[in-house]
Amino acid sequence: MIPKLNSYKEKWNVQSDDVIKPGLTAIQEALARLDNPENKLQVVHLAGTNGKGSTLTFLESIAKEHGLRVGKFMSPCILDVHDQIQVEGQAITEAEMNHVFQQMQAAGLSGKLTDFELLTVAVFLHFVASDVDIALIEAGMGGLLDSTNVVTPIVSIIPSIALEHTNFLGNTIESITHHKAGIIKPYRPVVIGDLPLEAKNIVYQEAQKQHSSVLELNHHFYIEQENDGESYMHNDNSFHITKLTRTMKGAHQGNNMALAITAFFEVATALELQLSKEAIQKAVKNATILGRFEEIMPYIFLDGAHNPASAGKLIETIKHEFPGEQITFVIGILADKAVTEILQQFEQVSDYFYFVDFNNPRAMAAHNMLELSNASHKVVLEDYVQFLKLQSENKSRTIVSGSLYLLTEVRSRLKNI
Repeated sequence: MIPKLNSYKEKWNVQSDDVIKPGLTAIQEALARLDNPENKLQVVHLAGTNGKGSTLTFLESIAKEHGLRVGKFMSPCILDVHDQIQVEGQAITEAEMNHVFQQMQAAGLSGKLTDFELLTVAVFLHFVASDVDIALIEAGMGGLLDSTNVVTPIVSIIPSIALEHTNFLGNTIESITHHKAGIIKPYRPVVIGDLPLEAKNIVYQEAQKQHSSVLELNHHFYIEQENDGESYMHNDNSFHITKLTRTMKGAHQGNNMALAITAFFEVATALELQLSKEAIQKAVKNATILGRFEEIMPYIFLDGAHNPASAGKLIETIKHEFPGEQITFVIGILADKAVTEILQQFEQVSDYFYFVDFNNPRAMAAHNMLELSNASHKVVLEDYVQFLKLQSENKSRTIVSGSLYLLTEVRSRLKNI
């Protein structure tokens, strides 16, 4: 369920299904009724298991510093449906959402789409109406059959691939890569991160079929650590940027930064922009994202690690940022995730776990998570708000993680204390 979407559906009497139905036929037919707004946009399309949101955030910041008007579409929401659709960093307003729903009602879309398909149509309509220079579009699930995969992008980005959504995408890296690589379009380049070998092979095969070039991290472009920050080097165009200092912590964020810089080269070429090293340096420093090692209160961090791969990245960041310190985890995870593997990752750096229930029908019960944990100190926590407040006052480093939906709830409740 997408928070607050139903209020617009009810107001405008536009029905859609709260289910996942992979496939493009329905949304293609719907967009045709609206004169195909997706074809009026310059797009960067992102798919992958982890790193999409962070790469998008770096790319947005770089584009803004080069004077572009940027629209972005992300999943899931932070608070509600409005923040998934942003122009110039501002969430779509109630009046703007009413306008796109009025258009969708007039086009006769009621009953023809799923919730996410309906939202995707709303995104394209809003970005066209807002006259964005570039639209950054994050795939909701997979890629090949995701409703966002109706675009022909300037460049596609696949930051990472790991097991996820196995009930829809298959239970092997190969099958999941087949879906992610589905966003590669004919004669349009794809930028990829450090992918498993079996995934990389499939991406290169698909790119060859599509006559698309592949730009690969640590092969075509690199990040190196220097005394005054990081440096970026691109082999193909000999582009070199030094003194890159990130606010977003973790070595993996350096990789996401590199993906964004590389993708922006393609955007700049397509839009005939002059690249500015100073603008990129400023953009990298200014880029921040909610729910990615985000310090929401003193000593209290939110991180949306929701699968084993992202949990591993969080552990790397904790070890680098807080070596030797005691870490406390507050955890809530969706039941269809690899819960045991995620907990095993977290248990590498902590023996203190507090499990919580949160408002999502897919959430695993706190007592069930507790039973799966091997930690010696584990508790089902009833009132996490007061607990986090005390942890902050006592200067006890605490990480809230496991589900982006939990982070949304925590952020909302902490605002009220």
